[in-house]
Amino acid sequence: MKARDARIVFTGATGGIGQAACHLLNRSGASLMLVGRSPAKLSALARSLVRGEAGSKDRIRWHACDLTSAGGIDELAAAARDWRCNVLAHGAGLPAFGRLESIESDVMARVVAANLLAPMMLTGALLPHLRSLPKSQVLLIGSALGRIGLPGYSVYSATKFGLRGFAEALRRELADSGIRVQYLGPRSTRTSFNEAAVEAYNRATGTATDSADVVAQAVLSTIEDEVAERFLGMPEALAVRINGAMPGLLDGAFSKHRAMLPKPPPFQEAGGTHRDPSNDSFDIAT
Repeated sequence: MKARDARIVFTGATGGIGQAACHLLNRSGASLMLVGRSPAKLSALARSLVRGEAGSKDRIRWHACDLTSAGGIDELAAAARDWRCNVLAHGAGLPAFGRLESIESDVMARVVAANLLAPMMLTGALLPHLRSLPKSQVLLIGSALGRIGLPGYSVYSATKFGLRGFAEALRRELADSGIRVQYLGPRSTRTSFNEAAVEAYNRATGTATDSADVVAQAVLSTIEDEVAERFLGMPEALAVRINGAMPGLLDGAFSKHRAMLPKPPPFQEAGGTHRDPSNDSFDIAT
């Protein structure tokens, strides 16, 4: 679908990738409904888009909501239907970095809800509307970590693997309809989404990164060429293929990444005392 024909509901619009993508899509003639949590940030982004592209005022809307709540999803779906959207772009998400034992269970729950459940639920809510159109698209902006599990990203990768699997299965489910389902997997991107520990990890491991503008161009290209999946960067795009065919082959390639992770927290007994597991002895029944 050409950008000028697209009416795009874009979640996570005020994030680093979201802002860059919305500016480029706006310049390319797309109509946009900007979605995020903060009315102030959405309003400011809408104003900057209108200032940046003459005649775009009638093409820009915004909608503030919490996508991790059923009510927020229902409200957005209703607004998107009334606005006659024909492209749903999922860009919202939360980060999770560190050894698994250092990530609190409530953080895990929030990340899964934002990164996986919300896109699934919003897509489901809008599917009858999208199916009623001659042509429509669902773009899930995930990560290369939806194909390559990396040390330090067990929780985040789980959500992105799930998102990619959702996109693949739904694409096949809707193959006889006018709905095109797509997955875009950027590699590490230089935005405020990355905390200081992630930046240090990327430097220590020599991880290549892209600017948000590179990802924005990929968003536009993916919408317009309607490709099923696109992964950005080399060697990441090659690693995606190898990992998909022979995942065990790459297991030994990430020792440096593993070594660069923050140390695990000390083991703590339920009563609050610390102990060294190396001093434990075990009886083995035979």
